[in-house]
Amino acid sequence: MAAAQCIERLGAWEGYELESSSEEPRGGVQWCILRLKARPSDVRCCSGCGFKGAPVHDQEERRVRDLPIFEARVELVFPRLRLLCPHCGPKLEELAWLEPYARVTTRLANGVARLCKVMSVRHVAAFYGLSWSTVKLIDLRHLMRELGPPCLDDVEVIGMDEFAIQKGHRYATVIVEPYRKQVLWVCRGRGRLDVRPFFEQLGPHGRLRLKAAVMDMNGAYTEEVRFQCPNAEIVYDLFHVIAKYGREVIDRVRVDEANRLRQDKPARKLVKSSRWLLLRNRDNLVDQERIRLKDLLAANRALTTVYLMKDDLKALWDYRHAGYAKRFWDQWYHRAMRSRIPALKKFARNLKPLIDGILAHCRYPLGTNLIEGINNKIKVIKRMAYGFRDDAYFFLKIRAAFPGVR
Repeated sequence: MAAAQCIERLGAWEGYELESSSEEPRGGVQWCILRLKARPSDVRCCSGCGFKGAPVHDQEERRVRDLPIFEARVELVFPRLRLLCPHCGPKLEELAWLEPYARVTTRLANGVARLCKVMSVRHVAAFYGLSWSTVKLIDLRHLMRELGPPCLDDVEVIGMDEFAIQKGHRYATVIVEPYRKQVLWVCRGRGRLDVRPFFEQLGPHGRLRLKAAVMDMNGAYTEEVRFQCPNAEIVYDLFHVIAKYGREVIDRVRVDEANRLRQDKPARKLVKSSRWLLLRNRDNLVDQERIRLKDLLAANRALTTVYLMKDDLKALWDYRHAGYAKRFWDQWYHRAMRSRIPALKKFARNLKPLIDGILAHCRYPLGTNLIEGINNKIKVIKRMAYGFRDDAYFFLKIRAAFPGVR
């Protein structure tokens, strides 16, 4: 009797009390079957309008899952009441511990949702003995209630970047508020039409309020921001500009120099094996790599030029005064055009129309490093789940991982 009272108190099944309990094995797992009965003295509440005191219209035996007790899985067997509400007609009774038509109690659903934050759906389903679809639906509904639609009322600065969502060059776009470190929007694709719903959600006042958009040199992002938000400045990120320089200048010059040194095999081998040595930051090199780099630059003038020009270009992001930054850029551009290195000259010409977005960094010293970190976390979320078949669920998981810091 004492054990039954203890279970009843822990159960907190409002409006119901424990009638009997039993145990039975199912599929090699021990189950605890708890039979509940309705308390006749309790006032019943309509789940539609909240009317209290409606008489019972009919009842049907229901079986629902509750949190496990130690190693035993728990199943509740109880009469689910339908009330004859004078306003709604026959309606299910409102229960604080069970959602209408749910097959698991509210606290079990909350436990499932908490565990889904750190485990995959498949592992949570195995832990609780639920089906994969049930766990996914519980987590999806919990995320929808917890997150709701994104609040865009005070957004003035955004960061935009893409990440691979599937193999075969299929991408999605993530938009964040960099100061709050909050994911505002995730959508499939990286074109203008793909990101347009975000700006429509901002509304006319929100689009006028937007001051800056940090991004890589994606033409679709640039055109859509300029079209939708005439007051917003485009801010190009250091990482992507230098990465583009590495691909289009350093790699091209290195390959050309290796081809030129076909007859000098030791020198050709040194140049061919120096790709990551030239692309990495000098501060990240160990002593042995510094010696190799010094020997390489001393032996090849073209690689020395493009390597030093890369370091100078990175210094452009250190300025906080646009006038001084523009003067530095003009000097860098003239040196690049006098270098007699075709790849460097071509890069400088292509970068010149984008210089306003680079100089905007003086007013908004932001980068996509935060977004790159978010992208890495997105890869972890995707890897934990072994991929996602439902875009809406996947995007909610991303938003939940970065709710923002107030």
